[in-house]
Amino acid sequence: MRCVIGLLLALFALASSPAVAQEPPPPIGPFVVDLHGTFPRFPSDSSQLALSRGLSVAQLPGSGLGVQLGAHLYFLRIKAITFGVGAEVATGRSSQTQEPPSTLAPTEEHFSTFSPQLSFNFGHGRGWSYLSGGLGRSNWAIVPVGQEKGPADLEVLKTLNYGGGARWFVRPHLAFSLDVRIYVIGPGTPYFEGALGGPRTNLLVIGAGISVK
Repeated sequence: MRCVIGLLLALFALASSPAVAQEPPPPIGPFVVDLHGTFPRFPSDSSQLALSRGLSVAQLPGSGLGVQLGAHLYFLRIKAITFGVGAEVATGRSSQTQEPPSTLAPTEEHFSTFSPQLSFNFGHGRGWSYLSGGLGRSNWAIVPVGQEKGPADLEVLKTLNYGGGARWFVRPHLAFSLDVRIYVIGPGTPYFEGALGGPRTNLLVIGAGISVK
């Protein structure tokens, strides 16, 4: 968590630094679309998560890859803060194959989420940093390869997300961007009767890619 906070502070300092050009920089917005490849850090040591699916801890896949797509509108500026509203769709996947002589079945993990977001933006149209968050829904499945999904894998879970990032415009309408986000996934139902339910989980996702406006 300290590393995440430190990274966000560094992004804010870089993206919000004064422009070198003589003409005044343009304002933030009026809209932006982000497309990121992501690295979700799925938990790999949660015994309650494993038991809720009828698995062992060794079968939890751990970190994976994903995609994040977001769109935001900027409607109000008050002093140094520009306010924005938007929405985000994200998905991630990971897999685990056991090495011999293990007899444990290989597993797949899938995470998908949708959420509206409110953002607080700092900087100008050539580059800005932001803090954002929202409350949405997600689906989180962990199943052995070839097995049907159980109730816990099909359940829609309330999910809070919060984080921040920055965009650096290398051309008037094209930027490199980075987003660091934590998804607080609500507890879920057990995979089978008598088992523990899925735990409340903090899922860290780091994304990088491009933004257009």
